[in-house]
Amino acid sequence: MPEQTLIVVAIGGNAITKENQKGTLDEMVKNIEIGLSGVVNLIASGNNVVLTHGNGPQVGNILLQVEAAKETIPPMPLDVCGAESQGQLGYLIQRSCLNGLKQRGVKRDVVTVLTHVMVDPRDSAFLHPTKPIGPFLTKEAAEIATAKKGFIFAEDSGRGYRRIVPSPKPISIIEKSAIEELAKAGKVVIACGGGGIPVIEGPTGDLEGVEAVIDKDFASAVLAEEIHADILVLVTGVDKVAINFGKPDVRYLDKMTVAEAQLYYDQGHFPPGSMGPKIAAAVAFVRSSGNTALITSLEQIQHGLEGGTVITP
Repeated sequence: MPEQTLIVVAIGGNAITKENQKGTLDEMVKNIEIGLSGVVNLIASGNNVVLTHGNGPQVGNILLQVEAAKETIPPMPLDVCGAESQGQLGYLIQRSCLNGLKQRGVKRDVVTVLTHVMVDPRDSAFLHPTKPIGPFLTKEAAEIATAKKGFIFAEDSGRGYRRIVPSPKPISIIEKSAIEELAKAGKVVIACGGGGIPVIEGPTGDLEGVEAVIDKDFASAVLAEEIHADILVLVTGVDKVAINFGKPDVRYLDKMTVAEAQLYYDQGHFPPGSMGPKIAAAVAFVRSSGNTALITSLEQIQHGLEGGTVITP
């Protein structure tokens, strides 16, 4: 891989607050420091890196704080809470990157860009919420929250019930030019936190925030295309993508063409609640850019970008 390769790396909010954790500061800092070690190695090797991240657990906790304090402090809408999570997690990731680079004797500037993402107000997602946020609850606790607060909950991957909110598809990244300019100047950029702040064009053409959380993999794919990234890396909990997962004939894949990935997706190998969004995002990026996507784990990135599942044109 040549030097000065521009890489977009998307990590999930569940890598920052792991399942069964409360989301304390100490927990998040430790998870970020461990998880970013391989990414810092990529930066230290001379690559230009843009980091994106999810915020599902964190923005859910912020909303719980808002609900608990609403009789004392005016509540903030979901887009503002998302912006708050961008600042919170951006700070922790930025600090961890700076410390990791310093330990390796590398001088690179690291910046966090508060990022707006354009969505379509007519997106059907606003009528059919699907994006899980916040902590996992029992069925009973979810029913109580629904009755008291009017939230919508759904079972999430057999691990419990989580609040679901609209997740419209991203159309364009408002700050794309600034992000590309910074990244190609050698700055490490943290952007599209939590999928970005969802905005629409109002009647006068001004930007207006909307109540939603954008999927960070889809936002990362749009960002990677718009800043002309060479590689999109989508981080997940496994080293490689598999078909027939959980069955005796499971097969882990080193490589897929876009056509193969689309075929497996259409055959139902990648469910919506697990690998589906990553495959769809990777396919969209590779098709639009003609470049390469990689789906792998944070642990695998420790060894560079030679492992995982590569998706090619």
